[in-house]
Order: sequence, then C-alpha cells, then structure tokens
Amino acid sequence: MAESAAEFYAHSSAVLDAGCRVGAGSRIWHFCHLAADAVLGENCSLGQNVFVADGVTLGRNVKVQNNVSLYSGVVCEDDVFIGPSVVFTNVKNPRSAVPRRGADYYLPTYLERGVSIGANATLVCGVHLGRYAFVGAGSVVTQDVPAFALVYGTPARQHGWVSTYGHRLAFDAAGLATCPESGEQYQLSTDQTVVIPMDESFIMHSTNP
Repeated sequence: MAESAAEFYAHSSAVLDAGCRVGAGSRIWHFCHLAADAVLGENCSLGQNVFVADGVTLGRNVKVQNNVSLYSGVVCEDDVFIGPSVVFTNVKNPRSAVPRRGADYYLPTYLERGVSIGANATLVCGVHLGRYAFVGAGSVVTQDVPAFALVYGTPARQHGWVSTYGHRLAFDAAGLATCPESGEQYQLSTDQTVVIPMDESFIMHSTNP
C-alpha cells in the first residue's frame, strides 16, 4: 500500500507497490503502476496507463497524461505538464545483450518548475529543461532547453520564448515583452539568451484538479 500523509484517489485497476509515496489530493487513474520508490507530490494527476519507476520524483501539481512511462532518473519539479504518449528514456546506448541497469548507467532527465511537454514528444535521457520551457508536440529533445524557451522539431530547436502562462512572447527593440493573458512583463537579457520576468510575485502553485 502507498504511503500518504492524507487521502488521495487511486482507481481500483491501478497498482501501487508498497513503499511508494503519494501526496494528498493526487489522483491516479486506470491501469497506472507506481513502483516502490516512486514519489508523487500533492495534487498530482496521472492519466490512464502511466508507469512511474523506482527513483522517479514528481513535485506538486504535476499532470501526466495518458500512456506515459517515467523511468528511473526522471525528476519533475512543481507544476510540470507532460502530454499524452510522451516518451522518456534513461540509457543512451541500450543493447539487449548488454545489461545496463542502475545508477551507473541511467542518465538523469530533469524538468524544472512549470515545464510543458507536448503530446508524442521524445526526451532523450540526460537533458535538463529550464523552468517554464515549452516543448512542442512530436518533438525530439536531444539537448538542454533554456528557461522560458519554446522548442520544437526533430531534433528540437529553439523558436522563441514563452511566458509562464504559455504564450509566445514578442520582444520590442528594448527587449521587453508582455504576456497577453497575465499582463506580466518580461525582459530579454543583453546576450539574447535569458528571459527574465520583471515580477514573479504572481506565480503561484495551482491546487486545481
């Protein structure tokens, strides 16, 4: 039975191995499987047929859509969104005849706060995605992604910047942009590589299901 400080929901078809930890308010849907050392924070949502392996850690309010397998080495901070059928890996050079299991072989994949991954994207292990980065559907991510960057394609390349609300940012000559939904202003650094929110006080953890 999963360990939890408070109540969560798990569908009767879900398998929760003894020792896994699930935060209060989380929802685990049909045919999910949580391994013994998996950790889910509060208010997470796992769609149908999600597998969470040993050593995987999900922060608060992480949403994983249908048909996703999170393998050992994957870490997600708070408010991460993973679309349906997203693919993760954890070994760079797998061979059926060559055993490559455990920490000596698994490369970590780290998703910072607010990252969104579109449907059917693939993340090759060993990449680090900065906060609020946005990966387009069907992309193949083979290298690190900067914070607030919009990337897509095969392999994924950067095609601009997005706000914390997921809107593409249009910077003026002074390097300033405004999110059309939140009104939050952003400034592009002088080396054109980092987007800086001018006021992050509005960013809050969502507790909505």
